[in-house]
Amino acid sequence: MTAVADDVLIRTRDLGKTYEMGERQEVRALCDVTLTVRRNEYIAIMGPSGSGKSTLMNLIGCLDTPSSGEYFLGGRLVSALTENELADIRNREIGFVFQVFNLLPRATAFHNVELPLIYRGTRKKEREEKTRRALTMVEMAERMTHRPNELSGGERQRVAIARALVNEPSLLLADEPTGNLDSKTGQEILKLFGKLHAQGNTIILVTHDKDVALQTERIISIRDGRVEKDERKGASR
Repeated sequence: MTAVADDVLIRTRDLGKTYEMGERQEVRALCDVTLTVRRNEYIAIMGPSGSGKSTLMNLIGCLDTPSSGEYFLGGRLVSALTENELADIRNREIGFVFQVFNLLPRATAFHNVELPLIYRGTRKKEREEKTRRALTMVEMAERMTHRPNELSGGERQRVAIARALVNEPSLLLADEPTGNLDSKTGQEILKLFGKLHAQGNTIILVTHDKDVALQTERIISIRDGRVEKDERKGASR
């Protein structure tokens, strides 16, 4: 395994994904993607529908496995891991935020955020402390006893972000996090992501919206399964 610098969180080399669509028919969703993501970067993966950005997100999030190439997360070769090890990485290392909030409707905000810690087997006292801390980070401490139907769309997304943060993951991965929100609430959520990045979190947003992408420090543009551009604020590569 190649040695990886301590500040490198993600490294892909010629990453590809091909889907079987029937007898003798294949679709290449991702082709030869080589990327490096350092810790505490704030990145947007941007592209139109069908560009491959969601496939790349699924590979980075260990929700799918590549057909070719290599993916290192924190220095570990992901393709060499077992299903149990992948599940453990998803629980411990990656916090997911989705366009639909995926909250349990009958559970309070507190219990929704607490769930990943329950699955992890965290003791009750530590669990409660971490849950309160995560809700405080997203300014939802005063709403922790409310259920999703008692919260606005923006508040529900804040709860979903707290749930993603509660395990103190290495990476926060957000798929169209403002897609179900009005523009004002969407801006509030993006402001929150900026605050979380300033606190040291590594964040990757997947979006088709250029205005959302411009809130980040680096934009990786995907088209036809390939990296078309990789631009940083004030520079391009």
